Amino acid sequence: QNNMLDFVFAVDDSVTWHMMNLLKNRSHYSFLKVFGPKQISSIQSYGAGIYYNTLVPCNGRMIKYGVISTDTLIDDLLHWKTLYVAGRLQKPVKILTQNENSKLQAALVSNLKSAVTAAFLMLPESFSEEDLYMQIAGLSYSGDFRMIIGEDRSKVQNIVKPNVLHFQKLYSNILQDCPQVVYKHHLGRLEASIDKSPEGQFTQLMALPRTLQQKITSLVDPPGKNRDVEEILLQVAHDPDCGFVVHQG
Repeated sequence: QNNMLDFVFAVDDSVTWHMMNLLKNRSHYSFLKVFGPKQISSIQSYGAGIYYNTLVPCNGRMIKYGVISTDTLIDDLLHWKTLYVAGRLQKPVKILTQNENSKLQAALVSNLKSAVTAAFLMLPESFSEEDLYMQIAGLSYSGDFRMIIGEDRSKVQNIVKPNVLHFQKLYSNILQDCPQVVYKHHLGRLEASIDKSPEGQFTQLMALPRTLQQKITSLVDPPGKNRDVEEILLQVAHDPDCGFVVHQG
């Protein structure tokens, strides 16, 4: 009851959405409301591409809500441009309503598959189901300085442990279709044997979202060499520390 509820609205036309919302809920906005819907939508396009109204009282509790364009959301889901919203959608969330946008539906599934692929690269050959969900839940925190210095390392554990059943529901279809995993859903158990050969790792690296591939290549390739992505990822696939390189990316 005391936790702030966090909503995200994916909208096709941000200017029109903010115009209508300013008419109905003007008090939700900061001083930026004086600039109007076009300027708010322009500000929304910076950074992670999401505009937040925070500390909004609603039915006796506080909420915050973000507004993101559908196109920006799809781009983040497919390519992990910022991993801000895509990272949240790798964890169990409640989708309140969803229109029949086939591109968005496909991007949501692609984001989950990418999360599993990245986690496989960072995990050892065999691991538990909880290990997998811990790795996935930690993806969006990998570059968070607070997590690196240990201010809140238990945050990922606090997300996963109470929500294992929700993680299972979110990922069960993907894991059941994965040849590297024997997923015994009725037993709540996962038996994995991940291919850690250079060939296996190269296949997984090539399936990663574009932005992560680019970050990995920038870590590995010396400035001025300008090798193509495929060549660099093949080198990473042969590296015994492949998983660490992916984590750094």
